[in-house]
Amino acid sequence: MFEAAALVLILAIFLVLYRAIRGPLVYDRVLAVNMMGTKTVVLIALIGFIYGRPQFLDIALVYALINFIATLAFLKYTETGGLD
Repeated sequence: MFEAAALVLILAIFLVLYRAIRGPLVYDRVLAVNMMGTKTVVLIALIGFIYGRPQFLDIALVYALINFIATLAFLKYTETGGLD
């Protein structure tokens, strides 16, 4: 069951990758990359459940925080031209 969910998530990541490459605006691309990061967090958690390693949840949480901060930093950079 978890393996099927992981495969569906990988397929969804590739679909979102298409939007990240072909997005007409930079905001579409940023949203697509953020969505890929969110799906990756869920995928890391699923891999943790599949292999019986609950430590992967900590890695998933750290990855989620990095994804969120990176998205905010990139959007601020595109809006103001700097991170100051």
